[in-house]
Amino acid sequence: MRIVIAGGSGFIGRALADALVARGDEVTVPTRSPDRAGRVLPPAVTAAAWDGLDPDALATIIDGADAVVNLVGANIAEGRWTPAVKRSIVESRVQAGRALAEATHRATTAPHVVVQGSAVGYYGGWSDMLTAPVSAEDAPCGAGFLAETCQQWEASSSDVAEGVRHCVFRTGVVLGKGGALAKMLPPFRLFAGGPPGTGRQPFAWIHLSDEVRAIVHLIDHATLSGPFNLTAPGCISMADFCHALGKVLHRPSFTRVPAPLLRLMLGEMAEEVLLRGQVAPPERLLASGFSFTHTAPIPALEDILRRR
Repeated sequence: MRIVIAGGSGFIGRALADALVARGDEVTVPTRSPDRAGRVLPPAVTAAAWDGLDPDALATIIDGADAVVNLVGANIAEGRWTPAVKRSIVESRVQAGRALAEATHRATTAPHVVVQGSAVGYYGGWSDMLTAPVSAEDAPCGAGFLAETCQQWEASSSDVAEGVRHCVFRTGVVLGKGGALAKMLPPFRLFAGGPPGTGRQPFAWIHLSDEVRAIVHLIDHATLSGPFNLTAPGCISMADFCHALGKVLHRPSFTRVPAPLLRLMLGEMAEEVLLRGQVAPPERLLASGFSFTHTAPIPALEDILRRR
């Protein structure tokens, strides 16, 4: 198959490209910086110049492709959400998604499927796992900046050409070498790890290898469309996860970071990203026949941390 990964030089995109190349697919990554992307992508991956905006240039890249995966979006957890940062988070996603949808209309031969990234932040956030609603894929969009951003992100690429299948994956926190876990490890290794706030907030997570396998599953199964939660089955709290991480690292996990301090340092971002969470079971993914490799945090973390 020929597969295009927009945003393919990022944390998830690189792992997805690796997996697709390993099974014999031809992979192209549209990027603003082909030279830089070429240094981090597998040698067999083609980096093609694209500014993230131009549908005509993207139409040429995706013409005749079997699938396009859209992962484009500015990082939501780099720091305080100033108005400029929030604008970049939204515009980077919406502009690329709209360009992709338009490109499917302009391509001579449109792809069979567009697989659109999103996040479980779509459902809003709750500070206590015991009172958080269970958000299956048919749950309505929640409130807050993340929910509104996810809703716009998903809608941006929905107007694909006739006959193009459209899937959306709403992912939890992806655990792997890099990403969110890389930011969590230093305080634990310094014996200062612990949950933000009360630790009662739900923590929806997924191992990077399962994330990649699930995206490939959506590409390969022609009957699947619509939204899918990409989270490990079962629900844990942030305190549960931090306890698991401490156990794997042989470190304590009781040093809580006070919520007022996080709000003072990071503002709205702390509230929505660190102090709230979602219970979003992968109901449609499991019903489609997908089987998770990693369903418990301790074995998942052991697998990640022993990899070189």
